[in-house]
Amino acid sequence: MLPRIGISVGDLAGIGPEIIYKTFLDKRLLKFCTPVVYGTAAVLFDDFPQDADHEPLTFRQVREAADIAPGKHNAVTCWEEDYHLTPGQPSQASGTAARLSLQAAARDLKAGLLDALVTAPISKENTQADDFRFPGHTEFLTTFFEAKESLMLLTDEAAGLRVATVTGHIPLKDVPARLTKELLTAKLRILLNSLKNDFGIAKPRVAVLGLNPHAGENGLLGTEEAAVVTPVLQQLQAEGHLAYGPFPADGYFGTGQFRQFDATLSLYHDQGLIPFKTLAFERGVNFTAGLPVVRTSPDHGTAYGLAGKFQADATSFREALYLACQLVRYRKGEAEIKPITPGPPLRSARHD
Repeated sequence: MLPRIGISVGDLAGIGPEIIYKTFLDKRLLKFCTPVVYGTAAVLFDDFPQDADHEPLTFRQVREAADIAPGKHNAVTCWEEDYHLTPGQPSQASGTAARLSLQAAARDLKAGLLDALVTAPISKENTQADDFRFPGHTEFLTTFFEAKESLMLLTDEAAGLRVATVTGHIPLKDVPARLTKELLTAKLRILLNSLKNDFGIAKPRVAVLGLNPHAGENGLLGTEEAAVVTPVLQQLQAEGHLAYGPFPADGYFGTGQFRQFDATLSLYHDQGLIPFKTLAFERGVNFTAGLPVVRTSPDHGTAYGLAGKFQADATSFREALYLACQLVRYRKGEAEIKPITPGPPLRSARHD
């Protein structure tokens, strides 16, 4: 049976509906999955210009996921209001629709009516409500699926690039206090397990970045490396894991050290996401490791400035859909994800 991929529409004032629409204009995707969009198709897609190279995109609008048709474009009704939206202008209505879409898709995924979830971008501020006090998709889904911890893992499989983060959507000033041995150990174990169980890498090699400039310079520029990172790595190495570091973050990506490993663990959000998006912005995919379900998303935001212009690039969303299908098949034992083949780890070198 084709994987049933639920799709939350994101903020309707952003480019979410457009990248979904552009992706599914290619009907060959119906050979790989059964897409299930959570929202009213007429509201989402009817105003987009027709593409002369493709047939008009049509959806089967149903009330519940139990009624979806395999191998067809499906849309599940999850709000009744007739929202009046302006592209590029987020509103209470666009935030409400994003929240209702995500919650409905998550419920159906939990109930086993879907095999995976691909989320279009939301505005973290605009989505807040009494029943949604989360800084992003990752935190909501971690709580909803009752996982102790999860991990934001950014991947560009074609380029052999995977970057995860220990801390996520928190202020930079809070990172040092949040960075404990327990948290780092938990995140590293999730990453190692995901590389093995989701990506088929029997003995994954992982690099961990330092928190401070030059990875602390032996305590001159900070002590977190010696106090937190190195002891955790020593413990995991004693258990037989291939975990190395801490590497100075400034030169790690520029010198290509990341190519020697199956994944890189950064210690805070921008430390990992800035180099990742610099190298793989158009193709990058965000995968939430550590959940009992498969969830992916494009690696970009709502892009309000592009909304309504029909100029958004759908590549990252399409890659997120492909990866969700691959991960579902791999977890079912039906497909193999090609691993990165690393060379020997390079020595950590400091650069002025």
